[in-house]
Amino acid sequence: MVTKRRPTLEELTDLLFAWRAVRHVRSNSIVLARGGATVGIGAAQASRQTAVEIALRRAGDRARLAVMASDAYFPFPDGIQAAAIAGVTAIIQPGGSIRDEMAIEVADRHHLAMVFTGRRHFRH
Repeated sequence: MVTKRRPTLEELTDLLFAWRAVRHVRSNSIVLARGGATVGIGAAQASRQTAVEIALRRAGDRARLAVMASDAYFPFPDGIQAAAIAGVTAIIQPGGSIRDEMAIEVADRHHLAMVFTGRRHFRH
């Protein structure tokens, strides 16, 4: 738990589900989940921001109150910002970027809970 706000039990359950699901999606992917189900997936993109945008677009209104899993760290906080604006409440990701502090700051600013796993899924 790297942010000021810790995930609720419901968010943590969905985060763990999303983390398991993103493992099976082609790398550079994002999975949005809510209530134990995926609601949006953005897969195999060169840009993490694009993967977030695709997942949010596919989720539509279901993105509100969903959680987000990323198979790799966020090199820039723009994907976190977009997720927060769409109503995502918590994020799980490996961490390990030289800009992790910036990502944490953006998450804290939007009252998101964020968990670092220290482990990256990689599926090509």
